Amino acid sequence: MMEDLIKALQILLKYDNSKYPTACEHDIMYVCVKPDKVSDEDIASLKVLGFSADYDIGSFKSFRFGSC
Repeated sequence: MMEDLIKALQILLKYDNSKYPTACEHDIMYVCVKPDKVSDEDIASLKVLGFSADYDIGSFKSFRFGSC
């Protein structure tokens, strides 16, 4: 549901408000917020909403919202 995407973005907005916050590649949507800035509680909430922390590239990614 789009509502889950909006909730996830609202959580991530607390940690960064960059001019170009997202990127897409193949079937993955990335939100360019460093996971080490995000609280454990919010990381757990984001996981339920379809986003996982990718510490290797320093962002959050979603296979759920990266595909049409």
